[in-house]
Amino acid sequence: MDRLEELALLVAIVEEGSLAAAGRRTRRSPASVTRILGDLERRLGLRLVERTTRRLAVTDAGRVLGEHARALLAHYEEAIGATTGRSAIARGTLRVSAPLVFGRMHLAPVVAGFLEAYRDVTVELFLSNRLVDLVEERIDVALRIGPLPGSPLVAKRVGEVKRVLVASPRYLQRHGHPRNLHDLGDHQFVVQLQGDLIPEWRFATPGGKSFAFSPKSRFMVNQAETAIDAACAGTGIIRALSYQVAGLISSRKLLRLLTQLEPPPLPVNLVYKERAFLPAQVRAFVDYAAPALARRMSSRHRGKVIVTGRAPY
Repeated sequence: MDRLEELALLVAIVEEGSLAAAGRRTRRSPASVTRILGDLERRLGLRLVERTTRRLAVTDAGRVLGEHARALLAHYEEAIGATTGRSAIARGTLRVSAPLVFGRMHLAPVVAGFLEAYRDVTVELFLSNRLVDLVEERIDVALRIGPLPGSPLVAKRVGEVKRVLVASPRYLQRHGHPRNLHDLGDHQFVVQLQGDLIPEWRFATPGGKSFAFSPKSRFMVNQAETAIDAACAGTGIIRALSYQVAGLISSRKLLRLLTQLEPPPLPVNLVYKERAFLPAQVRAFVDYAAPALARRMSSRHRGKVIVTGRAPY
């Protein structure tokens, strides 16, 4: 069979995780998919996919060849587009990763708009606060909050973010407003856990000095929305990502505290693996999502995105 079609089938198998789904995507029968895959493996002398009656697992060789196949197919589309004057067509599956709350609030609406504009693309959106490995987990584009020191990834900046300290008016009426870090020792906190750890809160003076504060809390939770609900109910002070509480601050259900001690903002980037030729659907998504995210964030935060921290939440 045509070698490009053979590689396209392998890419479909890798992306879909199923021979049957790859067959539906490429309009081939299950028997045809199995035969073509077997022929390719015999010719290479390598097992590309481990398959049993219950599961399918792509081998390391299959992942490597699949990645190169995607690049080759993208190069082919680029070459045809350059020759004919037509742009490469964005089609196929796009796997996108983002922090849970940010993804739900900001990225999911952008994905919906992208799907309206690109009818031949399917998006798999994975929301998790875990730092995913783009290569290992076959992610095409990820949203990352924070610096990218020594990263081999290509980054497209969409804004910057900050952590903020907030409490409800009801809580502050009962316990008073903290004016400095020393005052925090007299207050109650709702703390969002990072795994099994209680995070250390860091603050910065206008002169650039950094200070650490370990909040003592009787209420610890591993989910941001629950911590925010508790703060609104007057349970205690929380440290949140400001995009999570921007609406509550605007409506004065939560008040921002110690703004003079907030740490510097961190960047928000869309990142993807560096390739000589990007698949058309990846290029189309980055070109669409980057300005769309920048607009959403700047409109909510009057020209800058506020949200920060070491981990991407």
